[in-house]
Amino acid sequence: MFDLGQLERAQAIVGTAVPPTPVHAWPLLAERLGADVLVKHENHTPTGAFKVRGGLVYLDRLKREQPDTPGIISATRGNHGQSLAFAARRHGVPATIYVPHGNSVEKNRAMRAFGAELVEHGQDFQAAREEAFRRAESAGLHMVPSFHPDLVLGVATYALELFKAAPDLDLLYVPIGQGSGICGCIRVRDLLGLKTEIVGVQSTEAPSYALSFAAGTVVTTETANTRADGMATRIPDADALAMIRKGASRIVQVTDDEVGAAIRCYWTDTHNLAEGAGAAALAAALQERDGIQGKRVGLVLSGGNIDFDLFRQWVGTDAAIAERAMA
Repeated sequence: MFDLGQLERAQAIVGTAVPPTPVHAWPLLAERLGADVLVKHENHTPTGAFKVRGGLVYLDRLKREQPDTPGIISATRGNHGQSLAFAARRHGVPATIYVPHGNSVEKNRAMRAFGAELVEHGQDFQAAREEAFRRAESAGLHMVPSFHPDLVLGVATYALELFKAAPDLDLLYVPIGQGSGICGCIRVRDLLGLKTEIVGVQSTEAPSYALSFAAGTVVTTETANTRADGMATRIPDADALAMIRKGASRIVQVTDDEVGAAIRCYWTDTHNLAEGAGAAALAAALQERDGIQGKRVGLVLSGGNIDFDLFRQWVGTDAAIAERAMA
């Protein structure tokens, strides 16, 4: 997919807008898991999530190879769209982003603030994606997919930062949405010749990659009704699946309740706010706590873009009141 030289050039492109994000060891998380824990804080990027790296690399190549591009278009549940809007504004390219109805209010506001034209269509990501393809064809816009080698190359720069800071990780938990993050981690691990076991994480309510991983072929689902919108994928990308099956040891499925508990853990143990997908890696580590005792474990906190109302209802004050009432 890419070599080390290309990765280092991508890191230079990303570095013009995104400083390296922290890798922190949190003692309370270590106590909770019984392991040596390192968190890669992709919630600290200018868009609050890791995907901004991919957008910067994608737009850099697009502007060099197609300088007269009239505009880009894509579909998202939020972080991919913010990434493209952020990068497109830096390159002076108009961006149109499709989202499903009922999408995150605050992610929608952020995409508009970064300069994107936002269009709501359909009831889930797949419906929005299909409509974006139709609009791209009719309007002559450049369609940016959710999974592409340049997107993987861009987000792989966080894996390079992580593995340079902690080359001795025994295992690394990575959330899976459309697959760019875990594929980047797999490729960088292999380029550096490291032995880290990479574990994917999906929602039990959107398990298309987990089902596909087990079946050895693309398996789609009819719904993706998870509150962790960054993992709400119904149709896996075949290229991403092939790379994940080759390079990951397994995919762990976590419930929305487990993700909510992990969001609370991040807040109480580190005072970092994680969105659903961002907390999924910790949720999986907590689920597998008995098997990781004494190991050196990496967790990708992929983003922190959670709506306040969702946080309050799912894991915050409303949830705490409901839990006390049931106790």
